[in-house]
Amino acid sequence: MVDLSEFSNISPYTDAEAAEALSKLADYPVVMTASQYFFPDQSPDYLKNILKQIQTIDEFQILVMSKFVRWVIEHTAHNFSYDGIANIDPEKKFLALSNHRDIILDPAITQLILYNNGIPMTEIAVGDNLITNKTIEYLIRSNRMIKVVRGISARELYLSSQLLSKYIRLNITEQRSSIWLAQRQGRTKNGYDVTEQGLLKMLDMSGTADFQKNFEELNIIPMSISYEYEPCDILKARELVISRKHKYVKAEGEDLNSILVGIQQPKGNVHLNIGTPLTSEEIAEAALCDKNDRYQLIRHAVDKRVIEGYRLWKNNYVAYDLTNQSYKYSHLYETADVERFVEYMQAQLDTVEKEINRADLRRIFLDIYANPVVTKELLEKEKVTGSILL
Repeated sequence: MVDLSEFSNISPYTDAEAAEALSKLADYPVVMTASQYFFPDQSPDYLKNILKQIQTIDEFQILVMSKFVRWVIEHTAHNFSYDGIANIDPEKKFLALSNHRDIILDPAITQLILYNNGIPMTEIAVGDNLITNKTIEYLIRSNRMIKVVRGISARELYLSSQLLSKYIRLNITEQRSSIWLAQRQGRTKNGYDVTEQGLLKMLDMSGTADFQKNFEELNIIPMSISYEYEPCDILKARELVISRKHKYVKAEGEDLNSILVGIQQPKGNVHLNIGTPLTSEEIAEAALCDKNDRYQLIRHAVDKRVIEGYRLWKNNYVAYDLTNQSYKYSHLYETADVERFVEYMQAQLDTVEKEINRADLRRIFLDIYANPVVTKELLEKEKVTGSILL
């Protein structure tokens, strides 16, 4: 049995703790509201009764969360697909390094696919900024979520990073649990899926061997999720416009609002790609480099898989051509697709306060959809030039 007592402040609940928390949560009025919304064919007490009876985290994820994710897919997505499941060895724990487009749905959809394929679900690293009240804390920590502490001093951040790194490594090397981790802090807001080198350095902090062994034993599997309609697209564009003029300060409840918008917003087509694990050869090549260069090569190996696995939709090609005033990809869409996207974009722009510059807002909104095409192009150029461009 692995001793996890030193991680009690960041680790998910135990089965006993989850059962107690969910039993308390069952009495909250929001549970009846959620039950009527997500399970309209059942009695108003349907969800409450389930939560009162749950004894393990597995039961909660199977009886509640998997049904919730299926509901979201069925009601807000036109079509859902995935590939690459064979890249996961069910006998080995792994670190899923994923792009991050939606606060809740990215990891939740991944969990559903793992469960449907008989692969144990992962623990999920989330920022503690999301834990704004007891309701959310009960839900998150009962759903195998690891708390990532944010908004602290440099010294506290260093110690917190050490603890998180040690927790992730211990879980994987002791074959206790796989971990889902976003490739960067927070969601991608501009459409560029790029791994933060600081995150890779954090993962290396807990290693007790050499660089190659430290990364090999994490069994890193890059993942990529793509939405035809970017979750919270206009909220992201608005934040980026404001951030260019002064520091952006989130309003109270803004993260919770983003979660709800992400759940309810129509998504069109959605695709999850599970990439191939990083190889010993790739890690060995990185280990030969100096300092930051070695992390750069690991980052590139992850990003290459994420971008290759990202599925482009007509919206992406339309936005690229609108941004560049070109017809480069016009063979991939029809005039009706352009009209549909422009109408959608205008409707989203109209929801933002008039004080925000419309030209800037429109340009950034288009960039969110166009930039995945740009990264695909850079990847193709790399194959020709042999240089790292991403």
